[in-house]
Amino acid sequence: MNVRALNLTIFFLTIGFIAFGLLVIYDVSVVESFATFGDAYYFLRSQALWAAISVVGLIIVSKIPTKWWLSLGPILFGLAVLLLIGVLIPSIGVRVGGARRWLSIAGFSLQPAELMKMGLVLYLSTWLLKPRRFLSFALLIGLLFGLIMLQPDLGSGLILLSIAAGMYIGAGKPIKHLIWMFGAGIVGILLLILVSPYRMQRLTTFLNPESDPQGKSYHIRQITIALGNGGLFGQGIGKSKQKYRYIPEASTDSIFAIMAEELGFAVCGMIIIGYMTLVYRMSAKVEILEQGSAPQLLALGILTWIAAQILVNLSSVVALIPLTGVPLPFISYGGTALLSLCIAIGLFIGIPTTIGTTTPHKRLIHKIRRHSI
Repeated sequence: MNVRALNLTIFFLTIGFIAFGLLVIYDVSVVESFATFGDAYYFLRSQALWAAISVVGLIIVSKIPTKWWLSLGPILFGLAVLLLIGVLIPSIGVRVGGARRWLSIAGFSLQPAELMKMGLVLYLSTWLLKPRRFLSFALLIGLLFGLIMLQPDLGSGLILLSIAAGMYIGAGKPIKHLIWMFGAGIVGILLLILVSPYRMQRLTTFLNPESDPQGKSYHIRQITIALGNGGLFGQGIGKSKQKYRYIPEASTDSIFAIMAEELGFAVCGMIIIGYMTLVYRMSAKVEILEQGSAPQLLALGILTWIAAQILVNLSSVVALIPLTGVPLPFISYGGTALLSLCIAIGLFIGIPTTIGTTTPHKRLIHKIRRHSI
């Protein structure tokens, strides 16, 4: 398989999503930008600056040896843990909409959860290759999930759990451990919902959107209206009604709903196919990397991160799961998220490949043995 072709496809798909995202952000954010800042181009300029920085960062990161990044993993992971603790301190963390998910540094907003995704992928790429007891893995992931839920940020928590589970399986660890961990996680999430009126209301309105149409279920109802208005071919570019401040966070977590309203299912289906192509091309590269190596685990972690984030965002927009506040990769407004994803793609592209000589049959047997319970 042509590795250069794989890398180029991944690169140009990423650039295409970013460029498309800038167009959509301008269209979606005009009203909010003008109403909030008196400048219709405020969000566009901000995202364009972050996009330029992110693309340059992607290219630079792809040229740096993977071994250097792996050696940096523990430091980055430790820094991310400290920042996750920092957002919980009232004098440091910034509270927005009842959640503490951001730090304000030199006029820039930083979301530590995005840094943690990168830190976790790099750290586990080497950590899982050493003999470890499952209890130590469970405690590590439980600590991270707990810090994320204190913000609270269930969406990022789910993505971190997905990354950890995917890399754990990729390292050849017994799946039975994850089954127990998954069961404990479900019980823990249910307990968090029961003890939190906010989360209980979220769950109630998800199960019955008609229960509070002007309150907790307002957001998802407005998203549903946007999706319904779009139909097959959409209302036309710039003709969304829901972007006139009916949908909260229209340029970030709910941007797909406005895209569906204006462009319709036909174009949005093409965007989904583009995401599927990106994930497929990335998985093809993961497959040809040396089995059980740190570079392969790193690639698998990045692939799981991006695939999980796409799935969580789209699932919440179409009401398959409760709204979680996760941005759509490369398209949603948000500098920290875009930069972290582009650095992840740069890391992925820069991973050197070693194509093994084992046959597909032997490779399948090897996987079965590694994943056996």
